[in-house]
Amino acid sequence: MYKHDNSLIAAIDLPAALGLLTRLPVTIDSNRAMDRGAASAWAYPLVGVVLGVILAATTSVMIWLGVPSGIVAGLVLAGTVILTGAMHEDGLADSADGLWGGWDKARRLEIMKDSHIGVYGVCAVGLSLLLRWLALVVIVSMGAYWVAFIAAGVVSRVAMVVLMGMLPNARDGGLSRSVGRPPTGTVWLAVVIAIGFALLCGYPWAIMTAAIAALCCGAIAHAKIGGQTGDILGATQQVTEIVALITIVVSVT
Repeated sequence: MYKHDNSLIAAIDLPAALGLLTRLPVTIDSNRAMDRGAASAWAYPLVGVVLGVILAATTSVMIWLGVPSGIVAGLVLAGTVILTGAMHEDGLADSADGLWGGWDKARRLEIMKDSHIGVYGVCAVGLSLLLRWLALVVIVSMGAYWVAFIAAGVVSRVAMVVLMGMLPNARDGGLSRSVGRPPTGTVWLAVVIAIGFALLCGYPWAIMTAAIAALCCGAIAHAKIGGQTGDILGATQQVTEIVALITIVVSVT
């Protein structure tokens, strides 16, 4: 048994974040990772950096091979789904079904926990894939994909950390409850990291628009279920990524 680690940063944090948010073959000490819990959330934006680099490098290879931009964009989306295990898409589908398919908090949470997908969920995921694909086609064709993938990956994942810190857990169990709520210092560190990378990538407006989108997601979740869940966090990642990509498209065209 490890002594509880209250430090702001620990060596286990990035591997723990990668192990939670991706399907990358990361070897971690599960006991230490569980002991850190939400304290490792400062590393979530760095997960966006890692995924962005992987996807951008793959895109470079595909473009070098002469693959058309539309197909490259589709394969980038497929790669994103594979690398993350579609966990954010799943959260988006469950949130759409629950938040708009239930008539009170208890029923909404019940629907969100159900593994079946409804019309709201299908529409939400379909629109998410369509909007991201359209944005990626433009970004890839303009050659701005390295900085765009990193910026969008960073700002969309810090949004989850902010909501984890701002909103209480809406249910007694679930992934979000098991991870816990990050300390204030952890949230601010994640925000600083995300802003730093977004500015280095040259997309300051993506920070602003993603922040507004995240606040809207948080307000809706608070009004409908009184807090956040793992599904809400996944849905927020999807919404903020879409908004960030659209902002980037506007800035490069």
